[in-house]
Amino acid sequence: MTEQQLIETPHGPARLVRDRSRHPVATLLLGHGAGGGVESQDLAALAGQLPRHGVSVVRVEQPWRVAGRRVASRPEVLDECFVAVANKMRVRTPLVVGGRSAGARSAARTARELGASGCLALAFPLHPPGRPERSRLAELTAVRLPTLVVQGERDAFGRPEEFPSDRELTVVPGADHGFKVPKRGPVSQDEALAIIVEAVLEFVVRDIVGGATGNRTAR
Repeated sequence: MTEQQLIETPHGPARLVRDRSRHPVATLLLGHGAGGGVESQDLAALAGQLPRHGVSVVRVEQPWRVAGRRVASRPEVLDECFVAVANKMRVRTPLVVGGRSAGARSAARTARELGASGCLALAFPLHPPGRPERSRLAELTAVRLPTLVVQGERDAFGRPEEFPSDRELTVVPGADHGFKVPKRGPVSQDEALAIIVEAVLEFVVRDIVGGATGNRTAR
């Protein structure tokens, strides 16, 4: 069952969209990208599938989206809002923070502050398209927690081979930055989303729950 709640932040109300597991062993807190909201197909797939496997999924709709604005807030504002929301939740299972694109960057920057047990980076924007010299890799390597990167094979914001070999990385064949795949590609759209769900579930069960990296109770 999906529940929604508005939570005040220093920059206006954010919306929480919760999909609870009946017997949760972990909680996944997800932020959205700058070009879309919590309804993006990868976030929706995780919310639809993971709760039945013991992982509650909470998607955070940033205040700029709730207010109906078209331009995303500055990175520092996104971080402040993400932290404010997390600190008003009560989480009695290991917490994994993550998101797609800009949401992945925000999660990486705030993971340690939030006492997270792990980090999930979906379509991490390693650099602006065509500008590999403007790398954001430092945000990812600074996490120092179990981290999974899920990247499309054709992601213009950073192809899989551009990431360091020591990063845990799942590649979605033929997928672009939004994990959209061509109709005649190596996998169907449903298969692409299934790859994401299976990779995230394995990561959470193996590295977070199995790794016993600790619990966090939000303030």
